[in-house]
Amino acid sequence: MSLDHAQVLPVRWNAFLSEVDGLLRTSVELHCLGGFVLAVLYGLPRPTGDVDYIAAIPSNTVTDLDSIAGQGSALARVYGLYFQHVTVADVPEGYADRLAELFPGRFTRLRLLALEVHDLVLAKLVRNSPVDLEDAKFLAKTEKLDETVLRQRYEQELRPYLANESRHDLTLKLWLDACFHS
Repeated sequence: MSLDHAQVLPVRWNAFLSEVDGLLRTSVELHCLGGFVLAVLYGLPRPTGDVDYIAAIPSNTVTDLDSIAGQGSALARVYGLYFQHVTVADVPEGYADRLAELFPGRFTRLRLLALEVHDLVLAKLVRNSPVDLEDAKFLAKTEKLDETVLRQRYEQELRPYLANESRHDLTLKLWLDACFHS
């Protein structure tokens, strides 16, 4: 999946990511989700100080990235920004086929790929925090979220892999009501 619009990267983020790119010893592809993706791709006004990612390819780059730009690293102290590897996340089965590249061609070694908006919301749904629900409501209000796609993807690509389906079914119903029927 490619994006049709040029993404604007705030100056501080550009400086941070450029420095990370220059310090990496090898190329790395990150599958990103969370507030950074929501802000950059979908205009969420809530600020964030981290780039959450669920996969690094190759996987052995996680340790290197963490030492270069993880929480508590020298770069994190300088910029107040950092990378965070999310080790527990429930995402739809086919999410990788829908990844979109952020800032194509801007960096030499660092390749940031973002979860598609419905996949991102479903990853947040399982956690079910109040902030995550507010993010979903923002996306629905700005017409970036489609109720039918969200429901279908949940049923076909996420629900079969979840424990305690009834709890997540209820969460989905509550989120759909809050996003589309309030």
